[in-house]
Amino acid sequence: MTAALDEMKAVNIKVLDVRGLTDFADAMVVASGNSDRHVRAIAQHVIDRARAAGRRALGTEGARDGEWVLVDLQDVVVHVMLPRVRETYAIEQLWEPRPRRRQAAAGASAAGAPAGAKSAGRSPSGRPRRVRAAPR
Repeated sequence: MTAALDEMKAVNIKVLDVRGLTDFADAMVVASGNSDRHVRAIAQHVIDRARAAGRRALGTEGARDGEWVLVDLQDVVVHVMLPRVRETYAIEQLWEPRPRRRQAAAGASAAGAPAGAKSAGRSPSGRPRRVRAAPR
């Protein structure tokens, strides 16, 4: 699909591997167009190239407005957006792998506490509580 995006001069093409993060797709492709007409043309070209390759798009969303068009190609979901829309929603950041945080020493001792025991530094969900400083 990236070839179809390149052919239509899509901008800032990013491919995200979402296997293991979701069960509806293996990959997400995010790209930008320069105008709503350009976004619609890019999305339509992706659909046409998929059809030529024997793949059927399950559906599209947003083609009417052209600010953000989603093309569902079963195992690949393609998002074509205007730059301002892409910046606003920042979907790449939602799907990129996050580095694992190490559990703090206080959190490790709370994790070993018996069921039902409360830790002053943790909420009932086990997340750290936010502590506000006393006013001066």
